Amino acid sequence: MDELAKLDATAQAELVAKGEARPLELVEAAIARIEKVNPQVNAVVTTFYDKAREEAKAGPAKGPFTGVPNLVKDLDNLKGTKATSGCRLLAENISPETDPVIAGFEAAGFVMLGKSNTPEFGLLGTTESVLLGPCNNPWNLEHSPGGSSGGAAAAVASGMVPLAHATDGGGSIRIPASCCGVFGLKPSRGRIELGERQLPGDIGYQNCVSRSVRDSATALAASEKQGANAVLPPVGRVEGPGKKRLKIAFGTVDYTGREPSPEVKAATESVAKLCEELGHEIVPATSKINGEAFKDAFLAAWASGPSQLLAMVKQMGLDPEAVLEPWTIGLANLFDSKPADTLEKALAEFAIVTAETSAFMADYDVWLTPVLADVPPKTGEQGPNVPFDTLYERVFNYVTYTPVHNVAGTPAMSVPLSWSEAGLPIGAQFAAPLGKERVLLELAYELEQARPWADRYPPVFAG
Repeated sequence: MDELAKLDATAQAELVAKGEARPLELVEAAIARIEKVNPQVNAVVTTFYDKAREEAKAGPAKGPFTGVPNLVKDLDNLKGTKATSGCRLLAENISPETDPVIAGFEAAGFVMLGKSNTPEFGLLGTTESVLLGPCNNPWNLEHSPGGSSGGAAAAVASGMVPLAHATDGGGSIRIPASCCGVFGLKPSRGRIELGERQLPGDIGYQNCVSRSVRDSATALAASEKQGANAVLPPVGRVEGPGKKRLKIAFGTVDYTGREPSPEVKAATESVAKLCEELGHEIVPATSKINGEAFKDAFLAAWASGPSQLLAMVKQMGLDPEAVLEPWTIGLANLFDSKPADTLEKALAEFAIVTAETSAFMADYDVWLTPVLADVPPKTGEQGPNVPFDTLYERVFNYVTYTPVHNVAGTPAMSVPLSWSEAGLPIGAQFAAPLGKERVLLELAYELEQARPWADRYPPVFAG
């Protein structure tokens, strides 16, 4: 059964469809893999194995992933299971309902085995909280798997499950996908039903991380809004590379004009060269958004949630330091020190950035940049207990390429095409105009064939 660790979700579902494996066998094998490697990685923080076994015995929903094991990120809800958001305040919280995205995954046939690790409320680009403990990168256990979907990406990279639910409020699908050497696509705004919960400026998104492009393509097709609920033309099931040669904008400077580390720059340049060799047109280009204004606006939107949390904790008569992490409290205090119209102005800046990004991308099919400014940091370097001012600088110097696509609503993906000299993954970010996920997925299939990653396994692997 260890061989299942090397099969993607599509291949595992095919075994069930052909009668060569039962859902319960897939579930038991995944449980064994989690028990084998999770003590080293800490990607899975809550398990509900008995619930999963019963669902597998009863028969999961008939869909493209019938019987395939999956994980729910611990920011989201599966009815009757623990949902902590990585916060001590919610350590014993039980979800009363299931979120729409998770219900959609269940309808596609997935069997949920547990919750994946996340930083407190998903507020960091690393995955290490006081409540849940640090998640470790299976490529090097001393390094971060990224965040905030770090548990999901580490679980997929280490072979625990072939695909895992993930969310993205500023890069939280693409960042850990890059750090862990897996594939991650953030969809367009409006593509997937999110329910009532949303971040200011509608910057939050849901999807998954996976080992193969086809898994993510199928998951998107199964999750996207259909019929009268659709606000974008449906993507459908993308099944392979496209024939059209693309015009690709390429640049390595971030929105403040800074270059990434030499290794990241060289890796991204090698991806541009690969695209050129495949016949695509590479055009040096850089978006002209006001980087500092964007940074301030994004921080305001990002910190508005912690501000509300801190106010709630104080109203409950609780000691904030006993239930919230220093980073969360620091963001709240920073937001509270700003003028009353700060969030309103931030959302106005978001509208400007959205229009500028749309205008920039209208001249191209795809936009290629790094995902992150550097290779995955060591655990603790960006942890929530680092002094606020120091952590602030580290975070906003590291996560500088992904947030613009959350604000603009444009689809963007991290493709695992490079590794550092020390053996750490380096993803490449490709984005496309609103609604153009098909363009990205067709390109991803082509890149997957040209520079395969499926047979690259980290030192900590369950197979």
